[in-house]
Amino acid sequence: MLQQTRPTGRPTAPTPELPNFEDGPLAQGREFVWSDADFSRIKALIYKKAGISLHDGKHAMVYSRVSRRLRETGHTSFKSYLDSLEQHDGPEWQEFINALTTNLTSFFREQHHFSVLEELLGAQRSHAWRIWCAAASTGEEPYSIAMTAAETLGASGSFQIVNSDIDTKVLATAARGVYKADGVKGLSHERLQRHFMRGKGANAGLMRVKPDLQKHMEFMSVNLIHELPFREQFDIVFCRNVMIYFDAATQRQVLERIHRVMKPGGTLFVGHAENFSDARSLFVLRGKTVYERI
Repeated sequence: MLQQTRPTGRPTAPTPELPNFEDGPLAQGREFVWSDADFSRIKALIYKKAGISLHDGKHAMVYSRVSRRLRETGHTSFKSYLDSLEQHDGPEWQEFINALTTNLTSFFREQHHFSVLEELLGAQRSHAWRIWCAAASTGEEPYSIAMTAAETLGASGSFQIVNSDIDTKVLATAARGVYKADGVKGLSHERLQRHFMRGKGANAGLMRVKPDLQKHMEFMSVNLIHELPFREQFDIVFCRNVMIYFDAATQRQVLERIHRVMKPGGTLFVGHAENFSDARSLFVLRGKTVYERI
């Protein structure tokens, strides 16, 4: 091999090869190397642990969310992080699940459900109602249910709402019952006065759910693909916008579990994009995304 020479004619060392970034993470605008194999591995793990079925269009979302866990844990590659995850049955599994769950919610979302709920409760005001909110997220849905129950049943009404989620971080937010004032601006003045306390001083701009409403609430972590931990059956279940993350087989298994913890004739509320026509042996449609337990 000929050596390069300077104008003086003295030999120089060979020019070192520069790293090729054409197919590396920087060329993709990414901090970490990301491959189809990484995505497939994450896809298999979240399906096994939470029943969530990720389609190929979720590459960018999965990279973004799981890469935060790499930074938090000090790993420099997805392989290293996932190897560690599988080798240790520790708290990082919950962080992994939390990272990949979606928690879009708001107060009184899908308003027609709360009109149906009001009718159900109003028809049996003396009944001791048991309600399960199976995707509590940050609490807007559970407290919407609780406000409807309190307003319909009155001060002497008896109701208990069990609120669950697989994501422990959002569940902790729900249990606190504290929201920014902007987050409750869709609620009427009357509801805010009746059900919330306005923060002062260091808590200015925050709203806290009043104890009179919160006393009806119980919060617990529940994974819907495992056997459910309830001994008493429920009159009403809200499981909205959850099944869309499961494949058909997992949907059926989860519906069977929900069926077992509901009273015959109980009411199941589901999301606007969910349809369980294949589960007619378990539930029958009674209204727009409202089912009755057979």
